[in-house]
This record gives sequence, C-alpha cells and structure tokens, in this order.
Amino acid sequence: MKFFLDTANVKQIKEAADWGILDGVTTNPSLIAKENAKFEDLIKKICHIVLGPVSVESVSTKAEDIIEESRKLAALADNIVVKIPICLEGLKATKILAQEGIHINTTLIFSSMQALLAAKAGTRYVSPFVGRLDDISHEGMNLVDEIVTIYDNYGMDTEIIVASIRHPLHVVEAAMIGADIATIPFGVIEKLVKHPLTDIGMDKFLSDWKKVKKT
Repeated sequence: MKFFLDTANVKQIKEAADWGILDGVTTNPSLIAKENAKFEDLIKKICHIVLGPVSVESVSTKAEDIIEESRKLAALADNIVVKIPICLEGLKATKILAQEGIHINTTLIFSSMQALLAAKAGTRYVSPFVGRLDDISHEGMNLVDEIVTIYDNYGMDTEIIVASIRHPLHVVEAAMIGADIATIPFGVIEKLVKHPLTDIGMDKFLSDWKKVKKT
C-alpha cells in the first residue's frame, strides 16, 4: 500500500520524505489556506520535493470551467493530479481530461456507485472519505471494502485512496482490505511507527548497554 501525506505543509512533507516512506501528497483548499503562501509557488515547491503524485483540487463547478482550470493546474508540474469532487459536471470534465492524459483524483466519494461511475468516466484515483462517514455513524471502511470488491470484479485500474483518515486503525483496516493508497495526516503517520513495547525495549537495551564494559 502506498502512503500519501494529506497536507500542504512543506516542513511536514520534507520530514516524511526523509523517512523514505512517502509516495505522494494530497492537498485541498483548506490545507493550502493554512499555509499563508502564494498558491502556485507552494504547489511547485511540493512537487519538487515529492516524486510521486501531488493532488491539487479544482474549485470550479461547471464542466467547461473545471476543464480549463485543470489544464492550468496540470501545467504546473509533471506529477500534478487534479482533484475533482464527484458530481455530474465533474464526470463530464473527467472524461475529457482523462482522454487528454491528465490524471484525475475524484474526491468526496461517499458511495460505491459514485466510485464506479468515476472509474467508468476515466478517473485515475477515487478518494472515499472514511472519517466523515464514521462521524455520522456509518462504517467508513465498509465503503472501501465495497469499492475494492467492485473494482476487482471488473478489473478496473482506478486506484483507491482512503481519505479522511483519523487514526492508525484506519490505516490498518485500509491495508487489510487491500486499498491501493492511504492519504494520512502527519500526526497520524507519526503514530504508525510508535508502540509502547518498542519504547520499553529500547529503554531496556540502552540501560543494559550502559552496564557493558567498553574497554
């Protein structure tokens, strides 16, 4: 499973890249607004750090406007992926953009049929938002399971990005289901490496090392 970082913070992206586990980045208007930086400069900087896909969201609502905006976004860097929310106008735009070779990440997926329609339209990725479903007393990971099954049934190449991840268990469940990608907030991705027994073990080894005769 590939790990994407869900952030627009350059410091966090550089840190995760140094760990050797970063496969891509997803951003959205809310994350970018937090950085108080010029939009194009920020995106180009992120794309320079990250070799993998960098998702940047279209904010247009009509197909012709989405297409025009997406072309401009894709021109910023070779690894740009354009995020388009699932909707009828978005599907129209996705079909045309995919034919032009622009990779699309269909976002705000909350049903398996939305994911199937997006795949048929030619999207490269779909992003089911598991945490937001959990927030309204639905089981978000059930949606991921449905999408994996449907895509497997028909040999679809669209990759599934598990989004709106709130805690490490979401990542574990996504991996067990067989999702292609998890896009993870920095605070959660830090927790994945931690375990109390690891900390206890390291403390014990270091304590015992102090007792070893060095000369």
